[in-house]
Amino acid sequence: MSSRPVIGIPADRRMLGPHPFHAVGEKYAHAVSRAAGGLPLLIPSLPEPLAVDEVLSQLDGLLLPGSPSNVEPHHYQGDPSVPGTLHDPARDASTLALIPRAIELGVPVLGICRGCQEMNVALGGTLWQRVHEVPGMLDHRDDESQPLDVQYGPAHDVELVGDGPMLTWAAGERRIRVNSLHWQGVRELAPGLVVEAVAPDGLIEAFRVDAAPAFARAVQWHPEWRVMANEFSIAMFAAFGAASRERAARRTASSRSIP
Repeated sequence: MSSRPVIGIPADRRMLGPHPFHAVGEKYAHAVSRAAGGLPLLIPSLPEPLAVDEVLSQLDGLLLPGSPSNVEPHHYQGDPSVPGTLHDPARDASTLALIPRAIELGVPVLGICRGCQEMNVALGGTLWQRVHEVPGMLDHRDDESQPLDVQYGPAHDVELVGDGPMLTWAAGERRIRVNSLHWQGVRELAPGLVVEAVAPDGLIEAFRVDAAPAFARAVQWHPEWRVMANEFSIAMFAAFGAASRERAARRTASSRSIP
């Protein structure tokens, strides 16, 4: 049996030719393995979603990755999407059910980009669908004509709010430089969430679930990109991994106590 915590990563459902495939960016699995010290396990987003409790019973952590697709706006009573917007209803069905139950059961959760937006929606919040079209907001999109190192390069500062672990991960610095590759963002924060970082235009860039019994945080940027080259990203994934190992230890102790 592996001594590493099992960290589930929900997959996108993509059509490759006439067939549906389930895909997760390699950088997320790499960050789980290298920076969090976990064993990444891909969770398929089937048209008939897997049973939530059955999935979570096998996991010590849940990483919600970014994706080119956006949460369908009917999940937060939003206006219909602009034509051509990429959606993934199978992933929505999977993650929006997993998130609240994972938090309730004490499964550590880390949301990244789309995963951040999913957490907010799953817990009762809403989204801006096109942040760059909102008066007073920055253009948070990347330039897809540029090389990946430029797309994922530092784009703007975020200001850390409060005195929680994020300030420790940033070595006491109130501002950290992050990348920015998103169209959508948090509009109304869900009840029970606490802001932990904001962009210069006021857009929420990080939050935590205040009453969660275990690690439950999300960031709008992409800390998984070249994770081992960024001290803040290393510290955040390490904290997520430590919480997942605690969950693994509890699961092991519980299984041993069953006669």
